[in-house]
Amino acid sequence: MPRSEPLVGLLFILPTVVLVGVIVFYPIVETALMSFSNVNSLAQREGFAGLANYQALLSDTVFLRVLAQTVFWTVAVVGITTVVSIPVALALNLNFHGRRLARALLIVPWAASLMINAIIWRWILDGQHSIINGTLMRLHLIDQPIIWLGSEGTAWAAIILVGILVSIPFTSFSLLAGLQSVPSELYEAAMVDGAGFWASFWHITLPLMRPVLIVTTLLNVIYVFNSFPIPWVLTQGSPAYRTDILVTYIYKRAFAEGQFGPAAAMAMLIFVLLLAFSLTFSHITKERAKVGIK
Repeated sequence: MPRSEPLVGLLFILPTVVLVGVIVFYPIVETALMSFSNVNSLAQREGFAGLANYQALLSDTVFLRVLAQTVFWTVAVVGITTVVSIPVALALNLNFHGRRLARALLIVPWAASLMINAIIWRWILDGQHSIINGTLMRLHLIDQPIIWLGSEGTAWAAIILVGILVSIPFTSFSLLAGLQSVPSELYEAAMVDGAGFWASFWHITLPLMRPVLIVTTLLNVIYVFNSFPIPWVLTQGSPAYRTDILVTYIYKRAFAEGQFGPAAAMAMLIFVLLLAFSLTFSHITKERAKVGIK
């Protein structure tokens, strides 16, 4: 039996390895091949194209603008979500009457799919029949309906707001899990030494929550960077690609314009960017953790 244990272990993980290979690695390899090939309108490779698809991206001013928009969207949503979720997690960690109800209400938006959330918010932000416009007009704050999703400024603000609201539940509950793992004895000892709330927060809570905060930030960056439903349902990139991000622009290039080669090159660029960010972020945080330990 000892000699057969490695073989038995391999047999147990083999279905998972095959599933991951078919669902994850095969599409990545196929997309990489398409990015270096001439691809027809039926998404069939017709020959090696070298770096032509990547060169086409660098000369595409819309792509460069959408790339900048994607970075802005990701930084804004992840940054504001993290800042807002920390006090929310601290509040939910307190022992107060109705805490279970508050936690349940917070998790409801997360339980629904992003598509459903986006559709609801599109109805809320509708230019003619929205709840927001109706409320503002009843309060005599505006004289006529505002087309929230019709101009670049208000549309971007709406997309970022929705992105933050749907990201807060996951981030808050992740941070709440980290808070509950902090021993209460540390806070009691800090109180004995005369430390107040802010001193305990900066010197106990944040350092001990760092691993959870790192993982949550990394996951949020990946999720938000690739978030298709919110921008697509709310604006579909209008007006004139001004609210597009990379995933919505890829969809347009591939399925609306039939440009599968450049779309595959963009997909590989996203893969490389997120992989590089993940490795760099993990390395930096690991080095800082070592310095802190020393």
